[in-house]
Formats: sequence, C-alpha cells, structure tokens
Amino acid sequence: MQTDIKRPADSYSPLYFLASLGAGGLAVTFFMFLFFWVPHPDQPVPIFEDVMAAFAQGYLPQQIAIVIAWVGIAAMSFLNVKYLAWNFSALSAFSKTEAYEKLRNSNAETTLLAGPLATAMTINAMFIVGLTFVPRLWTVVEYLFPLAMVAFGLVGIWALKIIGDFLGRVLSQGGVFDVTAHNSFAQLLPAFALSMVGVGFAAPAAMSTQTVTVGAALVISTFFAVAALIYTTVAAITAFSSMLQHGTAKEAGPTLMVIVPIVTILSILFLRQSHGLHVTFDVHAEAGDAMIFLARMIAVQVLFLALGLTVLRRQGYFADFVLGPKTSPGSYALVCPGVAFAVLMHFFINKGLVDAGVIVEFGPAYWVLSGIAVISQVLMIALVIRLNRQHFGKSAALAVPAE
Repeated sequence: MQTDIKRPADSYSPLYFLASLGAGGLAVTFFMFLFFWVPHPDQPVPIFEDVMAAFAQGYLPQQIAIVIAWVGIAAMSFLNVKYLAWNFSALSAFSKTEAYEKLRNSNAETTLLAGPLATAMTINAMFIVGLTFVPRLWTVVEYLFPLAMVAFGLVGIWALKIIGDFLGRVLSQGGVFDVTAHNSFAQLLPAFALSMVGVGFAAPAAMSTQTVTVGAALVISTFFAVAALIYTTVAAITAFSSMLQHGTAKEAGPTLMVIVPIVTILSILFLRQSHGLHVTFDVHAEAGDAMIFLARMIAVQVLFLALGLTVLRRQGYFADFVLGPKTSPGSYALVCPGVAFAVLMHFFINKGLVDAGVIVEFGPAYWVLSGIAVISQVLMIALVIRLNRQHFGKSAALAVPAE
C-alpha cells in the first residue's frame, strides 16, 4: 500500500487561490444578512453597535439570522485567510520550479492573476470582519479608508504588472499565444481581478464623508472598472470564437460562468459610486433606475449560468470533477458564480424591488425571492466543503488528478 500519496493540492496551480476567494465570497453572503436585515440609520453599512442593538432588541428570527451571520462570517473569513496564506507559501515554492517557467510562457500565465484577485477579496473580507466584530470602528474609519486604498493600490499594481507581462509577451512576439487552447473563458481572470480591485476602491466613495477621499475613490475605481470592462469584452469575444471552433476545454468549463461574479462586482461598484455621487456631490438617481439596472445584471447572470451549466452537464463535468474521482483546481471556479448570484439577488431585492416599491420589505414575496439567494448560498457552502475535502483533506489522497 502506498504511503507517499500526495493530496491533489500538492500538485500546485495558482488557481488554488480560488479556494481562498470562494471562502471570502461566502463571508460576504453572510454579511448580506446584516446589511439588509439589521437597521443601520447612522451610516451606510451595519457596524458592531447596530448588530448588538438589533440582537438585544429584535425578535427570535432576527436573532437567529444574526447568529448565523456571525458564525458564517467568522468561519469563512478564517478559511479565506488560511488558504490565502497557504497559497502564498505554495506559490513561493512553485516559483522556483521548471513548471513555473513553463506556465509563465504559456496561455496559463494569466492564472497568476488569481493571486491579486484573492488578496483583494481578503482585504474586503477583513473590512467586513472589522465592521461586524470590532466596537467603535466607525470612529476611526476615515483613517482606515486611505490605508485601504493604499492596500488596494498595491494589489492593483501587482495585477497590472502580471497583465503587462502577459500582454507584452504575446502581443510583441506573435505566435506564442495558443489560440486553440483559448476555448474557455479562462482568459477573463485578469478582468475578474481588475474588477475586484475596483470594487475595493469604490467602498470609500460610498462610505467616506471626506470629499477628497470620495473623489479619489470615484476616479480610481472608474479606471479599474473601465479596464475590467474592456478586458472582459475582448477576451470573451475571442474566446467564444475559439469555443465555437474547438468546443469548450473540459477542465476550464466552469470559467463559462466567470461573467457572473464580474457582473456582481461591477454592479456593486457602480452602486457604490452612485451613492457617493449622491451624498457628496448631490447627483441624484431614482429608485426605478437602480431596479432596472439590477434587473438587467441579474438577466446577464441567469443567461451565463444557464449556458455554463448546460455545457458542464453535457461534458459530465460534475460527475468527474465534483462528485467523481478526478480533481481539478479549476473546480473552485464553480463557487464564484453561485456566491455572486446570491449577493446580487440580495441587492436586486432590497436596493431594486423594495426601494422602488414593487414589493414590501419582509413580506411574503420578499422572503420567497430571498430564499433563492439563500439556497444558492447553501449550495456553495456544500460545494466548498466538498472541494476542500477533495483537494486538501486526507481522503483526497486517493483522488485521481485530471489529465
């Protein structure tokens, strides 16, 4: 009997940063319980004091939701940081191998963007942890916003450097980009990373009361949003052409739904910008405008979810890589669409339908629609548990890596 069988995660790929990303995204889904179900009249987000007051004075269902949110945020933030730290250590060792040099000279060079993507998510997740668990954080938040912008700036520079290295190589040399291997949306990972940096920059635009901070956040977040939109458009069009000719690469099948998290992130970015423009610069937006904007974004997500799930079902992806014996680090890309759909559904319900007066807050229709978001969240929690067991658990030692 073999005793030296490694876990699949020991055959390292930068895509394992998506394990950290998925956990961070799930922390955000739990924060939605607090954001939309706990009153916070004095600031745009709920803080420790708001949550404690609601727990002390609320009725039992609200208290249960708060406890679930507390546990979920703590557990998923822990996994987010744990897997981020593991990835940095593994990437450091991987960067000294021939496999790393081969990766840097192939289409897969863009998988390195999973690093800044996950790191930007961790910064966002830590801000959520601070809001949820740190008393009186709001009294010093204006000092934290510039620090956060510096952190996101460093991550943004890191992402742009990787993108610059990749595009500089493939556009200057010619013939080094394998178009036949471009038959997935894997090349949208740079756009995903840019959008995550952008939404981080947009947070001070929505929450700061300092005009300079808001203005800087609006301008810089716009730069990253525009960069993400341009990259998404170009990469998606060229990839779709390759997929029509060669079919979708099976292991990269989950990337067909990467549009879903990009849409959620950019939607939140634009909502944050709109709020900042309204509060600081007196630019008004109507509730109906937000509703129809979010409805359009949900429609895009549903269409790409349907496309991705159709292709994955035809390819037998779930039977092989999720429920079966094969493993692929790209499986973690399945978590992002479900998480992103759940988050945007909460925004659509509360910032769209409720604010526009289409449905009543906490009425029957409200809970039916919210149930869709919660079901998506629960499914992604189950998927994360399954994938972590496959790739990092002891039982995963017997898994068969995908070819």
